[in-house]
Amino acid sequence: MRNDRRTFLSTAIGSMIALGTASATNADDARSPSSDAPPALPSGASSRFATLNGIRLHYVVAGSGPPLVLLHGWPQTWAAWRATMAAFSDRFTVIAPDLRGLGLSERTQSGYDKRTIAEDIRALIALEAGGRATVVGHDMGGKAAFVLAHLYPKSVTRLVLVDCLVPGTENTDALRGGAWHYGFHMAPDVPEMLTAGRERAYIREQIRAWSYRKDAVAEDAISEHARHYASPGGMTAGFNYYRALPADAALVTTFADRRLPMPVLAIAGQYGVGSKLADALHGGAPNLTAVIAEHSGHFVAEEVPEFFQAQLERFLLA
Repeated sequence: MRNDRRTFLSTAIGSMIALGTASATNADDARSPSSDAPPALPSGASSRFATLNGIRLHYVVAGSGPPLVLLHGWPQTWAAWRATMAAFSDRFTVIAPDLRGLGLSERTQSGYDKRTIAEDIRALIALEAGGRATVVGHDMGGKAAFVLAHLYPKSVTRLVLVDCLVPGTENTDALRGGAWHYGFHMAPDVPEMLTAGRERAYIREQIRAWSYRKDAVAEDAISEHARHYASPGGMTAGFNYYRALPADAALVTTFADRRLPMPVLAIAGQYGVGSKLADALHGGAPNLTAVIAEHSGHFVAEEVPEFFQAQLERFLLA
């Protein structure tokens, strides 16, 4: 076991050394973005704040029609959904929040378990969507959407999960085939220490590593996400989503006898989670549609936007 731990630490530290070397040779990547200019909002959109579930939550709203809530993942903010908002705001009221602790939403000491995030989103749906909405969640936002749909099924008319893993199905053990970043992000204090001053470089490397189409998430988009994570407490909030995974897994075990009553769409990247998402949903989602996005990694909505938007539209209008 001691040798296994040494191997894991060597792998993780080697990755960070490589990151540091890359940062040293590219000052633009090493430097945290300094601009405070917000990203361009989709046409007709508004940026809003509300106190919900005891925190100040930021979100962007565009369009009119049936409500469509978009939940981003790590290491992104609401701005990951700009193209999707532009594509659907002519027929839907599209609502894209910054999840708790991320973007412009309030940083909190606790509450990064997906039950609490689900309660944040339930309150947002009650405020902006009359209590019911279609919910789309990617990555950590997908985990929260999955929990929301189980705890508060009356709040979710349709559920869309985008390249995420159901809590408890992740392999967080790098020594047994799991992705190394799970253990790194879940460790107390260490990831903050090793990424301090390199936030953009680290986020960029993770996004590129998880993408099949390496240029799909544009450099200015990476800068926009990174400037928030680089602000005080931002990286800790992001890592706390990982640190909450054991509690999330324990909660989901209590859903074993439940079935999701709403239509569910699972969209996974061929080079992302692949069939693992649909496999985990079978049996628990009787009205499931599952599709694989070819030539896509983790960031399906950005890597293959036409495919993603076509699948989402078909599902919403069915």
